[in-house]
Amino acid sequence: MTDQTPPGTRPANPHFSSGPCAKRPGWSLDNLGNAFLGRSHRAKEGKARLKLAIDKTKALLGVPEGYVCGIMPASDTGAFEAAMWSLLGARGLDILAWESFGAGWVSDVVNQLKLSDVRKLEADYGELPDLSQVDFARDVVFTANGTTSGVKIPNYDWVPADREGLTLVDATSAVFAQPVDWAKVDCLTFSWQKVMGGEAAHGMLILSPRAIERLETYSPPWPLPKIFRMTKGGKLISGIFEGATINTPSMLALEDYLDALAWAEGLGGLDALMARADKNANLIHDWVAKTPWVANLAAQPENYSNTSVCLKIVDPDVTALNADEQAAFAKKIASLLDKERVAKDIGSYRDAPAGLRIWTGATVEADDVAALLPWLDWAFAEAKGSMAQAA
Repeated sequence: MTDQTPPGTRPANPHFSSGPCAKRPGWSLDNLGNAFLGRSHRAKEGKARLKLAIDKTKALLGVPEGYVCGIMPASDTGAFEAAMWSLLGARGLDILAWESFGAGWVSDVVNQLKLSDVRKLEADYGELPDLSQVDFARDVVFTANGTTSGVKIPNYDWVPADREGLTLVDATSAVFAQPVDWAKVDCLTFSWQKVMGGEAAHGMLILSPRAIERLETYSPPWPLPKIFRMTKGGKLISGIFEGATINTPSMLALEDYLDALAWAEGLGGLDALMARADKNANLIHDWVAKTPWVANLAAQPENYSNTSVCLKIVDPDVTALNADEQAAFAKKIASLLDKERVAKDIGSYRDAPAGLRIWTGATVEADDVAALLPWLDWAFAEAKGSMAQAA
């Protein structure tokens, strides 16, 4: 260790995990007193609470008329799997992947659904695939924000409004923090546990009229598990999108999401949420620009995430190490900050390049991000000193 003096101020909230994410400022269990517990979720009052969450979500996100929104089991993963298993296979598919979760969707499409007409457009961590190569005569699957790479799509301008195929968008770490051009989206999913800081296990599925038409006119050639079935007799099961969930939801987690939605409304809505995420992320991006030992994993500034900021260590003494040693160095930084109760859970994702991953979504306070930055420098110096002593 070195004799570096630790910074004098710690973040008031050290929770910078990329999921589940920090609870909203002022959160307390006492705020969940209206939870509809000990009763059936199918009771009139229970369905009303579920529908309220759906309606508030649509209003906050500006979801257009004709689109439907439903609560699905198994978080964003369950919502997106339901979409892929129910919608894909009617035409060829272009699927984009540039980080762990996008790669997971590729694996499911190829190895589980076993679609034959699939074009994979892939890129390494830090990069985006060539978006100009996407064929929108086909269905298209992509993530809006790479949670494990810190790379987001710059916008939706590359998606034509008059496309022939459907667009399926995994937006779990983007929605509520980045704009959505709904004219370019046919299916969008997210979980409560990301930008809104809700609890895990529930996902949201939003479908356009074009996606609904696909559901009602196309039957996939594979069996559909019950929790994926959204039609009956060739018609959309409308109740799913009005609070009659496919399976039993946690009404306590629901109340927690409603609390987050009310907080967001009180802030000023979607614009306020996006502004908070932008401010948080820009504090880190500005610090990175003047800090020689670290760089953004995302290669292009227009693709920098404003929620899941992924950093790589570029100090020459560290990059000269082998891959295992570089990973150990990054883990040392994360461990020091965890031990000091400064930052929890900021190591890079297990499949991603070695480095740090700092959540900057709307529930994080800018003052906490600002307080974290000098601690990052301190932890780097401590880890570097340990490395020198061990040499």
